[in-house]
Amino acid sequence: MKRTAITLLTTLAVLLGSADVSWSADFNKGYDAYKKGDYKTALREFKPLTKQGYARAQYTLGLMYRKGRGVVQDYKTAVKWYTLAAKQGLASAQNNLGYMYYNGEGVIKDDKTAVKWFTLAAEQGDAKAQYNLGWMYGKGLGVVQDYKTAVKWYTLAAEQGLARAQHNLGVLRRK
Repeated sequence: MKRTAITLLTTLAVLLGSADVSWSADFNKGYDAYKKGDYKTALREFKPLTKQGYARAQYTLGLMYRKGRGVVQDYKTAVKWYTLAAKQGLASAQNNLGYMYYNGEGVIKDDKTAVKWFTLAAEQGDAKAQYNLGWMYGKGLGVVQDYKTAVKWYTLAAEQGLARAQHNLGVLRRK
């Protein structure tokens, strides 16, 4: 029985490991096509991965729908794909979803929900999300206006080289 359990666990580990390698290979093929502007190939590679729950493919498909690359621009569909990836903890998807809520693209504008998604991404070190969260605190959007917290988030983004965060940090420090 012990031997059967070990064999079963080893088989499961190999299957899970090879699934990730397969996902990665297909994703890389799709992403290379995406970067070259071959959106038809990218879409073909990403679609099966998105249905299997691969967050990076879901995020990139969200980008395609948001920007209308290889598909008809559709903010609601972009939000769908960003949400699936964001719920899996992908910081770039969380930031972009926050941006969609901030702008009311594909969803009803909701600054509090935008702050929620920006915060999740910012806490993972996403510089754009840190900048966006600094903006929200600096303007009092979805949160109580708090310059000290805005400076905190701008500083983290600025330290990663984000020029607009460096600019806004300088502006806030002059006040």
